[in-house]
Amino acid sequence: MHLEQKIQLVFIIALVGLCFYVLSPILSPFLFAALLAYLGDPLVDRLEKRMSRTFAVVSVFIFIIITLILIVMLFIPLISEQLSKLIGKLPGMIDLIEKNILPTIQDKFAAGSAASSDDDLILNTLKSNLSNLSNIASKLFGWISNSSGFVLTLLANIFLVPVVTFYLLRDWDRLIERIHHLIPRRYEAKVSQIAKESDNMLAAFLRGQFMVMNSLGLIYAIGLSVVGLESAILIGFIAGWLSFVPYLGLVVGMGVATALAYFQFGDIMHPLGVIITFVIAQALEGSVLTPRFVGERIGLHPVAVIFAVLAGGQLAGFAGVLLALPVAAVLNVLVSHAHVAYQHSKLYN
Repeated sequence: MHLEQKIQLVFIIALVGLCFYVLSPILSPFLFAALLAYLGDPLVDRLEKRMSRTFAVVSVFIFIIITLILIVMLFIPLISEQLSKLIGKLPGMIDLIEKNILPTIQDKFAAGSAASSDDDLILNTLKSNLSNLSNIASKLFGWISNSSGFVLTLLANIFLVPVVTFYLLRDWDRLIERIHHLIPRRYEAKVSQIAKESDNMLAAFLRGQFMVMNSLGLIYAIGLSVVGLESAILIGFIAGWLSFVPYLGLVVGMGVATALAYFQFGDIMHPLGVIITFVIAQALEGSVLTPRFVGERIGLHPVAVIFAVLAGGQLAGFAGVLLALPVAAVLNVLVSHAHVAYQHSKLYN
């Protein structure tokens, strides 16, 4: 590759990166639609063998809409009820913390010597924040419900994502073919090989991770319901969906569920049941779910996943978080090819 070609390539990459950075505030619905189209394309390709592409896309959309309607009818009212009960219990939980836990902390601070002014400041700040927590939560929900800009943006995204997904899904093969024709012929074979490997890894990782997240959410919800936790379904699925970042769903879900079980029952056995539920779920994830749905050969290292999510959020906000794991999976393929090229280079030898 000549110097002029290298300069042109760097300029194109920099220009694309700048566009993504500048447009990141409005990219979220388009990226989410592209992700849905990518995940739905194999199903549409299968249906296309028996019908036209447009009719196959319409069939997939009808199936998705029926599924979403069933989810809304079955789960949303139940989750909304559990969320309302959880918010209603906040004042009682705060009162219990102030009466039982804060005095214990204060005694710990004051053990052996009189409490310092810094300790008093910490405790007073903690008390004031706890007393204002319910008011802050109610004000936050009120602001969200009364904010016309927020509601309009949310409704626009809800309407925009299905429309963009439909057109992307209908023309997906055509778009991929056009991108393929843009590749310089000299590098077409190598780029196609890398793209094929990246596609295999991305498809297996994203679809497998989606199955693992929902399976974990179902296991958590069932286990916490058996324990008797009132917010079992809400906490269970939130913990399952947060599991795309390694150990985040486990830490957040088990911490919140254990605390709520203690506040609800006031004993040790129910929080212990919560811990047992999460331990069993993690054992099933490691031995059954991840090997079955994701597979060891494409699993990204937990540290790489955490770094990718944080870096994506820092660089491009919510759009970056959506892109983080797909980009990390593709970079994993690129790094493996770069490693092979390095081993055959003059620098290595």
